Amino acid sequence: MSNQEIEVVVVGGGQAGLAMSEHLSEGGVPHVVLERERIAERWRTGRWDSLVANGPAWHDRFPSLEFAVDPDAFATKDEVADYFVTYAEKIDAPIRTGVEVTSVRRNEGRPGFRVETSDGVYDARYVVAATGPFQRPVIPTVLPESAGIHQIHSSSYRNPQGLPEGAVLVVGAGSSGVQIADELRRSGRQVYLAVGPHDRPPRSYRDRDFCWWLGVLGKWDMAAPPAGAEHVTIAVSGAHGGHTVNFRSLAANGITLLGRAAAHHDGTMHFSADLRTNIANGDANYLGLLDEADAYVARNGLDLPEEPEARVLGPDPECLTNPILELDLAEAGVSSVIWATGFALDYGWLQVDAFDEAGRPKHQRGVSAEPGVYFLGLPWQSRRGSSFIWGVWHDAKYLADQVKIQRGYLAYDHQAAAAAAGAA
Repeated sequence: MSNQEIEVVVVGGGQAGLAMSEHLSEGGVPHVVLERERIAERWRTGRWDSLVANGPAWHDRFPSLEFAVDPDAFATKDEVADYFVTYAEKIDAPIRTGVEVTSVRRNEGRPGFRVETSDGVYDARYVVAATGPFQRPVIPTVLPESAGIHQIHSSSYRNPQGLPEGAVLVVGAGSSGVQIADELRRSGRQVYLAVGPHDRPPRSYRDRDFCWWLGVLGKWDMAAPPAGAEHVTIAVSGAHGGHTVNFRSLAANGITLLGRAAAHHDGTMHFSADLRTNIANGDANYLGLLDEADAYVARNGLDLPEEPEARVLGPDPECLTNPILELDLAEAGVSSVIWATGFALDYGWLQVDAFDEAGRPKHQRGVSAEPGVYFLGLPWQSRRGSSFIWGVWHDAKYLADQVKIQRGYLAYDHQAAAAAAGAA
């Protein structure tokens, strides 16, 4: 077991860690990136088999390297992982894989931190937590194990063949839940989809992807989510070449829509009477973006094709007009439940004064309340785009600049001490 000194330890070798490494290297800051598995491991083994990126390749990338796919295509999960491996080679990132960080503690009586790992101890002046937001899968305590139903988090789902025979209840209608439900339905399964509050942007409109629209409309740079929308999921899909998520179409193709999963009693799942409200609010979000896009086209005199059919929502399905509030799982043949209910943060290894009472990082644009500690890859870290591939790159640049500023102060202290010693 070794004991090493290094100026910056970056914890995490995914998109955030690599972006941070690039900017630190450009600033001449000595550092090491520690990754407990392989580079971008979550993309390879923490996703289902058919997953593709939710943004087109021209948009969801770092500035200095394009994907080896059509710019308008949606890269597969393995292509994304390969992209980051290539990027690590391109920037010659000082990354060490197979190294797990077990604890970070502030040094006593001197600057910096003691970083304990499976490969020894690092003495670091600064630490960057670049482990991202997808750390601990969240499964609500709604359905007890005694119910005899196979239940997994969406991060453990791989393909329809990996589930027991029978119908499937998918809880959560963000990108993951919608895509998994659609894949299961296409495989011939009976699928129930519990739909909560969500944003529902158009995949594309008037010959432009929604990523483009969010850019020109200034929505990627929103500094904070609208009140009450901090945890609202986005229902958008890059599957099958990319398409707008339409819950009415999902229902027309055989998926039964339900409100939010509320409780389970004696083999029966109970659902909130909020399905119509959730669908209506998603429609309003969708139509509102179309309105803003049309206004932008008119204001700037752009020659983009009109698309009136985009405003045709389609008829309401039976499950929306007469919502199901109770579902006997055995009677419905439901053998599996997939919880597409997101993730919680887990910084148990970071044992410093940088968190609030709920365990959330206390920070300003990633600069922690604990001097010398930085967070990277958090949702809404500095803007709406912070947790996306391109967004984390820009946040990393800001944090690298903050590290360089602090190094400048320390260098001044050393110069002042030397000057004082010389005068004596």
